[in-house]
Amino acid sequence: MIERHWKGIARHEAADAYIRHLLEDTFPTLKGIQGFVNARILKRVVDTGTEFLILTVWESYESIKQFAGSQVDVAVVPALVQEMMAEFDRHVSHYDVVIDMN
Repeated sequence: MIERHWKGIARHEAADAYIRHLLEDTFPTLKGIQGFVNARILKRVVDTGTEFLILTVWESYESIKQFAGSQVDVAVVPALVQEMMAEFDRHVSHYDVVIDMN
């Protein structure tokens, strides 16, 4: 299993819209990809907005490629989301899951 991490800071007034976008657009798309396991949204308020850490879990890098394309380390940030963000990571981090206590 592989965990994919991406972080962005939404403008304060766009934070709820960003969560809706994830729930109504991004996550339904992910659920349709073979090898997608689950996702989590973490958030905290910071001076410049609401910081989000998006964690997705995948069975393999091949599964991730179905979402991200061949350059799996490049973040997938649609134009609509870019407009909501004060700043965001252009690249993601991947971690091999060693232990999962679920």
